Amino acid sequence: MAFVMREPCEFLPRELAHLHAFGLGLKNEMALSPWALDDATDLLFERGARPSECFWLAADNINALFWGLHDWAHFHNHGPFVERAWTELQCDVSALAWLWINRRDAELDDSVWDRMRREAADLSRLRFTAEGLAFDADMLASSRFASLTR
Repeated sequence: MAFVMREPCEFLPRELAHLHAFGLGLKNEMALSPWALDDATDLLFERGARPSECFWLAADNINALFWGLHDWAHFHNHGPFVERAWTELQCDVSALAWLWINRRDAELDDSVWDRMRREAADLSRLRFTAEGLAFDADMLASSRFASLTR
């Protein structure tokens, strides 16, 4: 998975995209350095740059797509991670919502989407527990996402 740069973004740490997204035909394209997600969130915010104007997401499987979408949501949630479990939950929900709405175009079977949702819920439960917070599993209930297309 890689955030491939549409244009040179000299203000962002970058590496060759094909080093992080194998077999996708990438040659000399540059991508955001994988270690620089937090830096990029701050730098995009400081410059008022929109992520969609800077990057496109290269992913070759559902796991990479979920985490790419999750990370993409981080670009829109600038600020300190004072409540990490809640921030991560918002990013998980954003990724799952995109996958639900676009599941037909992405050729994503409902059962695969539901597996991703369950795994995200399990991870959220762990995050909330680690912070000593109660986790409401209903926040990631499939019925909440189904209502997005009604």
